[in-house]
Amino acid sequence: MAPLAVPPWLCLITDRRRLGAGRGHPRGEWTATLLTQVAAAAQAGVSLVIVREHDLEARALAGLVRAVRAAVRGTATRVLVNDRLDVALATGAEGVHLRERSVTARDARHLAPPGFLIGRSVHDVEGAAQAGPVDYLLAGTVYPTVSKPDTTPWLGLAGLAAVVAAATVPVLAIGGIASADEVRQVRGAGAAGVGVIGGFQPGPREADLVTGVQNCVYNLRSGFDMPLGLP
Repeated sequence: MAPLAVPPWLCLITDRRRLGAGRGHPRGEWTATLLTQVAAAAQAGVSLVIVREHDLEARALAGLVRAVRAAVRGTATRVLVNDRLDVALATGAEGVHLRERSVTARDARHLAPPGFLIGRSVHDVEGAAQAGPVDYLLAGTVYPTVSKPDTTPWLGLAGLAAVVAAATVPVLAIGGIASADEVRQVRGAGAAGVGVIGGFQPGPREADLVTGVQNCVYNLRSGFDMPLGLP
């Protein structure tokens, strides 16, 4: 397995539809807006970009992944594909992020080349224990978030700490994490990083997307620098 860089690990998870529509852009501009977001995040130092675009068929998704890889070229950011191991391998992506019910990590490891990153989403201690030979876990949903329905069972900080204790690899927290204080709280629960969707999507009132993304990275990193003893 290829080790991740020095923590904290900051992960941008894409959602071009939410990003483009939220900024008032027509559908035909959503991909270009996403690439601007990804490039800004990579320049600001995010560790991972997970391309998570469920509505795209394999060919369109592969084209987007190649464009995302081009957008981060020259940086240390690594590009993973959500769920679609076939697309990740076909495009030369650096890894795949598996859902809890995706192909097993062991099977993915047999198919993948050396150094290929494999992550998995988990929602409880049992999921962490059964994750298999992964490089990291993405645990959530920690806090309420607009991307999940109201019926979603929140993991919370105690649940996150339990997942961290059960895991043998770094755990990234996801779900409603945007402020430095929220990052400090999940770090206190043992998270080695965070996965973020909405926080990387500044609204239309923030005119410059690049500046908004850079500010998000700054806030996330600040949370990892804050003393854990704060109230």
